[in-house]
Amino acid sequence: MPEAASPDAPINPSRLEAMMEKVSTFGGKSNGAMTRLTLSKTDGMARDWLGGWFREHQFDQQIDPIGNQFGKLSLAGANAPTVMVGSHIDSQPNGGRFDGALGVISACEAVLAVSERLKAEGRLAACNFQVVNWTNEEGARFQPSLLGSSVFAGSAELEWALDRKDGDGITVRRSLAEIGYAGTDKVERPDALIELHIEGDGKLFAANETFGVFTRFWGATKYRLAFLGEQAHTGPTPMVQRKDALLAAAYLMSDLRQLAGEYGLDLHTSVGRLEVFPNSPNTVPSEAVLFIELRSGSPDVLAQAESKMKEQIELAAKKAGVGYEVRSIDRRRAGGFAPGLIALAERVAAKRGETARHLDTIGGHDAVAMSEVCPSIVMAVRSKDGVIHHPTEYTSPEDHAAGTQILADMLYALARDGLKVISEEGAAE
Repeated sequence: MPEAASPDAPINPSRLEAMMEKVSTFGGKSNGAMTRLTLSKTDGMARDWLGGWFREHQFDQQIDPIGNQFGKLSLAGANAPTVMVGSHIDSQPNGGRFDGALGVISACEAVLAVSERLKAEGRLAACNFQVVNWTNEEGARFQPSLLGSSVFAGSAELEWALDRKDGDGITVRRSLAEIGYAGTDKVERPDALIELHIEGDGKLFAANETFGVFTRFWGATKYRLAFLGEQAHTGPTPMVQRKDALLAAAYLMSDLRQLAGEYGLDLHTSVGRLEVFPNSPNTVPSEAVLFIELRSGSPDVLAQAESKMKEQIELAAKKAGVGYEVRSIDRRRAGGFAPGLIALAERVAAKRGETARHLDTIGGHDAVAMSEVCPSIVMAVRSKDGVIHHPTEYTSPEDHAAGTQILADMLYALARDGLKVISEEGAAE
């Protein structure tokens, strides 16, 4: 590997690690587990800490009506373009502490490092920077995922999003008010968006590489499907008379697993959540609600898989003698990230002596929603053994710092030369 050149905007690794440790105290456990569900009291505490960091470093905080949290550092004046950088700090239940939060912390440190370098040089920036913490990226408490960024990008209606309910019937609207993040600020869409994340796969770790660039994102089709049977006693009710909603769910779950096998590596299927009513050991279930996902990088494969799944739903209901209803469908298109940002990441990584392996992101990211309205990219640092959404999820301080330094140098290039560095002409230089 070639020797790394001196960074353009040197980060402070100790400061970065201290921030990561601090944000991990909000919902974190000693075994590495993280439970910081969106708009929970714990999420509110983490948001408050981030807001305090913004104030301490003269970032102008704004909160929009869906609760997205922004911290803007104006280095170039009111009429200059804005580059947004960040991720999310909500987590899965019993998840890991790096997914999402690493990207927000890296954004804070990278923007601060660029500001310090520009000040030392006496240079006026060509653009402003805005750190973002998106609301409900994970979709663990409220569905769908990417809720805050989708509202911000205009692909989801605000009032509809505010009325989403969690499993206890509590709305997004109420939750925002309870933690003090029902914002009213109107935040303009940025001219570009950069997100750093952990890979969530094992390709970088297996190749002993630190840094990668997601060039393509998979699409997703998500169903919330209810099988509707009839409640009965599990003892005396004859088997032939039972209308077991959970049995239908079991049939379909098995069929979905086989469906994935028909497309090799091009289709992922899952039922990640199952809600059973009345959920008693001695009662035949009258309702089983499945949260179904189909994911593929091919729109054609997604469409074919959805058509076959509909046939499987009909068959499962018929075999179990129950009915069904589709309660919601969410779709996310497959596509690619901005070529100019990909090229900039590659150039900066090469200067740092790092490869920039091209990757697909199968999981969703807020930059996917934002790619509809501005040039966007997600970049990755490796996660040990490719683990994500689990307490053993881990990215070393050294790898975190390496990715953050690449991010900072990318932002410095934008601050120095403006958006031309991600135009087609600039990308080709």
